[in-house]
Amino acid sequence: MTLLAFDMGGTAVKYALMEKDGTILEKGNFKTPDTLEKLTTELQNVKNTYANHTFTGAAFSCPGAVDNESGIIGGASAIPYIHNFPIKAMLEEKLELPVTLENDANCAALAETWLGVAKSAQDILFIIVGTGIGGAVIKDGKIHAGAHLHGGEFGYMLMNDKLETLSDTGTAVNAASRIAKRKGLPTLSGLEAFQLKENNDPIAVEEIQTMYQNLAKGIFNLQYVYDPEMIVIGGGVSEREDFLPSIQAELDKLLAKITIAKIAPKIVSCAFGNDANLIGAVANFNQIHP
Repeated sequence: MTLLAFDMGGTAVKYALMEKDGTILEKGNFKTPDTLEKLTTELQNVKNTYANHTFTGAAFSCPGAVDNESGIIGGASAIPYIHNFPIKAMLEEKLELPVTLENDANCAALAETWLGVAKSAQDILFIIVGTGIGGAVIKDGKIHAGAHLHGGEFGYMLMNDKLETLSDTGTAVNAASRIAKRKGLPTLSGLEAFQLKENNDPIAVEEIQTMYQNLAKGIFNLQYVYDPEMIVIGGGVSEREDFLPSIQAELDKLLAKITIAKIAPKIVSCAFGNDANLIGAVANFNQIHP
């Protein structure tokens, strides 16, 4: 039972030859083409590379709001040509295989629920901390997309009277931007911001502490809205050894002040890195084609 899995990103498309149990047999990638026609040619080339295999189907992870009933990817992304037309039907015709589609954040969450840190859980939240903040809701082991396919858009959560969102206030990228502005620097990366903090730069210490405080507030709110078994946190910054402990410290402060809140959010780091979306795409395929 072999599948082709594809993870479509703005700069590269990753692919893998996979078993239905999530085992990766081979993998590779190609630069994201600039037209739909070039993309379908590349996808067909990948399939032809493994012509000695008989495929059960093709599983896709992609940006945007995926409507599984219509086979249309709504919204917008760094791959504009994949949106707002029946792309699933087109891919099935070109690849001559059953195709499934799912949002990339949802795929990452499914990977953790299926084979990762949340495999014993049925109800989890997945938060991705990157340039902004995205995520996914897993209910009874399945994606809860919501009525408008926007379930898991935690980054839109309003954090203060200035109408700043969790994406505005809870990412290293935006913390770095605020540090740069206050220090009169043209630009500053997230990594450079953390380096300044480690050197005890007072502005960097303050802004990164504020970032952790806002993440803790957001996680606290989500715990009491959804009541998940655990909250899984991913994204490049989550790989820092001090990231989760710093959020936990801020959560502990909140819980000490809000004594009526008896349930402490359980936060864990994701298990999968670059392969998460490929594994999650296969998990999604298995749910649709058991």
